[in-house]
Amino acid sequence: MLRLHNLRPRPGARHRVKRLGIGESSGHGKTSGKGHKGQKARSGGSIRLGFEGGQMPLIRRLPKRGFNNAAFHKQYAIVNLSDLSQFKSGSIVNEESLRDAKLVRGHPSGIKILGDGELKHSLTIQVEKISAGAREKIEKAGGSISKPEPRPALAEAGSVDDEKTAAKETAAPKRSAKTVSRKTTRKASSKPKKKSVKK
Repeated sequence: MLRLHNLRPRPGARHRVKRLGIGESSGHGKTSGKGHKGQKARSGGSIRLGFEGGQMPLIRRLPKRGFNNAAFHKQYAIVNLSDLSQFKSGSIVNEESLRDAKLVRGHPSGIKILGDGELKHSLTIQVEKISAGAREKIEKAGGSISKPEPRPALAEAGSVDDEKTAAKETAAPKRSAKTVSRKTTRKASSKPKKKSVKK
């Protein structure tokens, strides 16, 4: 009768553990299939992908040509309709409110609403992008969608830069006048004095 004390695994379910480094009679040779010494023969020794012993790897030797969209790629923060259900009916959902709700973090290029989930009350959505499915569900619930206002931080930064450039332009002629006056004084002072010769 089958009891807890006489339980056994099925025949062939358990295999003998492969033991490495126990001599030539183990069936894995003298070096256990790891070759002779070196970094790859050590326990835990590994070499990263593309490493060529210290010389310049192939990926860095090959020239890079052509257009790469990585520098111009925009990353959008993704928010689903199921996340918007926590907002009250009639409230405005924009970047500021989404950050307060801990739904958007970091510094994305914009916010995109996806249609995963359901929305049962009307909201005023102000985001950069929205999927077709999310737009249909929001309008069905009585909500509205509009583009957000331009970020004031960029406008302020532009005005500060304009003020700096204007200040530099106004200060430029004053500096040049000082330098001219200094040069003239240096030339005047550099003239050697005539020594009086005693007769």
